[in-house]
Amino acid sequence: MSAGHHDHGHAGGGGHHHAAHGRLTSRAALASVSTAVLLLLLKSYAAYHTDSVAMLGSLADTGLDLLASLITLFAVRLAAMPADREHRFGHGKAEAIAALFQVGIITFSAVGIGWRAVARLIHGAETADAELGIAVSAIAIGVTLLLVAYQRYVIKRTGSVAIHADHVHYQSDLLLNLSVIVALALDQFAGLKGADPLFGVAIALWLAWGAWQASSYAIDQLMDKEWPDEKRHKLRAIADGHPELKGIHELRTRTSGSRDFVQFHIWVDPQMTVTDAHRVVDEIEQQIASEFPGAEILIHVDPEGHVDHPRETAETH
Repeated sequence: MSAGHHDHGHAGGGGHHHAAHGRLTSRAALASVSTAVLLLLLKSYAAYHTDSVAMLGSLADTGLDLLASLITLFAVRLAAMPADREHRFGHGKAEAIAALFQVGIITFSAVGIGWRAVARLIHGAETADAELGIAVSAIAIGVTLLLVAYQRYVIKRTGSVAIHADHVHYQSDLLLNLSVIVALALDQFAGLKGADPLFGVAIALWLAWGAWQASSYAIDQLMDKEWPDEKRHKLRAIADGHPELKGIHELRTRTSGSRDFVQFHIWVDPQMTVTDAHRVVDEIEQQIASEFPGAEILIHVDPEGHVDHPRETAETH
């Protein structure tokens, strides 16, 4: 027999909770967009007047921040849509698809910045108005600190994966803006004329590394990669802890967007009634849902000793 899944992540009062969750995450996403627009205008002005490759790299990153925030806002709203007739498992993978789109843009930008920085190293060029570039970068650091603090508040209240990813990205922007200040100061005040293009190369490499990490995470979701071992072990410990359970097998896990999916078979006493087996399944689901809120759980009941025919993807551990 097979026990249907229950979504315990939407228990009593869920409507109000998720409405408040949606408002907070939307405000955080809009705050990111607003911050990116402001910094884009300031850095465009500074990049034009300073002719700094490091500032140009910071400007490109801010432009990508804006695009990423807009795409993420759209993708998160799409991913939050409930399952429908054509998408029975929901729309969670919209976030991964959007991430891959962002990766392409980031990679293109990194190549362009790196190319210009190397050309500056070879041919040489002067930066100007270091004070302007440093002032704009300092303003950018102050504004970004405010945004990061607000994001931290929203993450604490909602646990949003999307906002957390945005939060990590803006934390890296703090280092990026600081590197621009150092590059301009070394170039104009310390007389190290190669500092600016060298920092430009470093920024390009930083962007490329970020793109690689984002693509790896997105591909893992699209390919339905299993949870990390630590997370799987925690799940098994919860299920194995039920006193009436004789064992579990064929455990499968995956993540789609911010939603986790779990399915596995359990062995129970062959003499157990359907009613008791259903009670055991409900109790296991409630325990799992308390540790993994919002997870969609599907449990299949087998009599102890029953072994299904081997399948290519069978999980026996």
